[in-house]
Amino acid sequence: MILLNIGSNLESKKGDRFFNLKEALKLIKLENIKIIKKSSIYETPSYPNKKNPKFLNIGLRIECNYSPENLIKKCNKIEKKLQRTRGVKNQPRTCDIDLIDYDGKILNNKKLKIPHPKAHLRNFVLFPIKEISKYWIHPILKKRIDFLIKKLSFKLRNEITKIKEHVTING
Repeated sequence: MILLNIGSNLESKKGDRFFNLKEALKLIKLENIKIIKKSSIYETPSYPNKKNPKFLNIGLRIECNYSPENLIKKCNKIEKKLQRTRGVKNQPRTCDIDLIDYDGKILNNKKLKIPHPKAHLRNFVLFPIKEISKYWIHPILKKRIDFLIKKLSFKLRNEITKIKEHVTING
């Protein structure tokens, strides 16, 4: 099982945060990546600066024939098409695609770390995963998704809002 998380907290030249999520899904499909299941959209405050615009996030369960390294290259290409610029860490962005898990593999090198090193600490990753893969177990921690969500602080468990059932894509 391969899990991705897509986020957006800035408008692009083409549209708002919802548009960016929808466009990312369309571009993912164009890269011969099959979307098996997608979560609802979740909104959270921006981290670490809550004065920045709120993030929209969606979780995906996908299938593809790419290696983890090639998959992340495809994701970076999609981010770039959606005008993502890389600069200061945690700055607002039009599109952010994270590889959360790739068939339970554990990789830790300069280019790629899987599972995502902070996935177990992020409400905007865990809640969408629970929706699309309710029995997911963290490959390193060997803990179920329900346990990881319960370990989040009360604040993190309550500052996330499910705002829309689905993002639809054409084609």
